[in-house]
Amino acid sequence: MLLVLWDIDGTLVDGAGQGRHAFDDAFRVVTGREPPGQVEMAGRTDRLIAMAMLDGDGDSLTPMLEALERALAAREPRMRAEGRALPGAAEALAALAGREGTVQSLLTGNLAANAALKLGAFGLERWVDLEVGGYGSDPHEARSDLVAVARERAGAKYSPAVDTVLVGDTPLDVRAAHEAGARAVAVASGPYGVDQLRETGADAVLEDLEDTEAVVAAVTAST
Repeated sequence: MLLVLWDIDGTLVDGAGQGRHAFDDAFRVVTGREPPGQVEMAGRTDRLIAMAMLDGDGDSLTPMLEALERALAAREPRMRAEGRALPGAAEALAALAGREGTVQSLLTGNLAANAALKLGAFGLERWVDLEVGGYGSDPHEARSDLVAVARERAGAKYSPAVDTVLVGDTPLDVRAAHEAGARAVAVASGPYGVDQLRETGADAVLEDLEDTEAVVAAVTAST
């Protein structure tokens, strides 16, 4: 079985900045203060982002994450109206979903509920099995640990023999894949360009997802 793990933000969807705004909303609710200066989010888990915003205040972490779920749910209509599935995302997901022996899920720093909301906002959830993904709500800080979580879940549900490929748009996605012994397909649809992603040692680099055949070839190169 081939397990394809997709990053969400910058890879499959453009949420029109509503995810970042939801963090600010949640911070205000939990602390009663204005959020700190811009915290780096690309490729990081919601848990780590929240801890950075809270300046390490672990006691406020759970309330912050709970507030984050509510905040993004409140912003879902605006995200749906202003955001979009990135070009080619639906076609790539559909093509891989029709391939025998392939299971698709998510490897994302988003909380599980927020990941499902973001995919659902743009009709992409139909092609992935959300039950076997790795999420920012799992009790791990390293993205490579989330790959292992997803692989274990997929192996238990489908088959213990799991080949894994991670598709993402940041160097942290590539690093997570390689640290977990998975292949990495990098897509220059986020904040990093093709040359920057090639420097990471990704197994394949794509400009975007618009060429469905190229996406499928890159993802399935090891099978």
